[in-house]
Amino acid sequence: MSRPHGNGFGAPPPIPARKYDFRQGPMLVYWEVTTACDLACQHCRANAQIWRHPQELTREEGYRLLEQLAEFDPKPHIVFTGGDPLKHPDLFPWIERAVEMGFLAAVTPAGTPLLTREVIQRFKDVGVWMLSVSLDGSTPERHDAVRMVPGSFERTLNAIHWAKEAGLPLQINSLVARMTYDDIPNIGRLLVELGVDRWSVFFLVPVGRGKILGTVTPEETERLLEWLYEFQKTAPFAIKTTEAHHYRRVALQKATAEGNQRKLQALRRGFGIRDGSGIVFISHIGEITPAGFLPVVTGNVRTHHIVQVYREHPLFVGLRDPDRYQGKCGVCEYRRVCGGSRAQAYAYTGDPLGSDPTCIYIPPAAAQAAATNRQPPTSNF
Repeated sequence: MSRPHGNGFGAPPPIPARKYDFRQGPMLVYWEVTTACDLACQHCRANAQIWRHPQELTREEGYRLLEQLAEFDPKPHIVFTGGDPLKHPDLFPWIERAVEMGFLAAVTPAGTPLLTREVIQRFKDVGVWMLSVSLDGSTPERHDAVRMVPGSFERTLNAIHWAKEAGLPLQINSLVARMTYDDIPNIGRLLVELGVDRWSVFFLVPVGRGKILGTVTPEETERLLEWLYEFQKTAPFAIKTTEAHHYRRVALQKATAEGNQRKLQALRRGFGIRDGSGIVFISHIGEITPAGFLPVVTGNVRTHHIVQVYREHPLFVGLRDPDRYQGKCGVCEYRRVCGGSRAQAYAYTGDPLGSDPTCIYIPPAAAQAAATNRQPPTSNF
């Protein structure tokens, strides 16, 4: 839970993860309303382009999707994403309907000329819960080099100031890749000055255009996770990692060593949510996958009911059972609180239940198995 900053609005409502049974429903639904975007980000999962796809969901199909999602109890939070969701003409009608139906709705627009002060105020007026924008560099040169469009840094900072002006809570997303790794601490310090509410540090998964970007080593990942743990002690906002679930393991190890019971209790509140377990992704053409960075299609909302797919599809069922994970993740004592990134496992091994190779930790059971030359099993996916 983040804290207010004296900027005219309080912190966003907490995400009450404990009230969700992830076997029955997700806490977060990411709906990619379009892949159209006026940026050309080097790491784009969606391979975004200027033009909208002709088979995107229609307004009525979007309304039907919301009706299906409303059958989950409790209702999940919906994140309207893209591409740039502002490129879809039905974005605001869908947001308004979602809010009317009792969903918490967030939106992740791109830092382009479409994101104006008036648009941000409209987000606030229609009941958007949180605005999420990306900041991938601490300077215009570094950020714009990732986004591939000059002026994106300035537009993003403008959006941050306008959101604060409108009283709209803010999450900032920052990419961890080879070209951004050394700048992450500088971005964090900049966000302290800007007074945001949340910082999501996203570790690159080599899918889509992200395949051409350099990833960081597991050892570098570990060092950054350790830095984030120390930084969060004084940061005036909440910090989470995306596709680096072993931050939970790092934080638990450090908090245990410090005897910090309050921190341990806070950490455990968010455990269990990961790709396919508390999270589901819907593509611009209605495809259902466990996450945007785990592109294994399990159905389509045009022909399948998302509640049934989430609860019954073998991949979703497997992702929610850490005892079925393979390799060192399957025998790790932290598998129920961490579980590793299923997207990273799939990207590197082709097995969504495989071991996450971005984590350096070797569980005692895995070390013992290696010492006896026993080979870990593989899954059927």
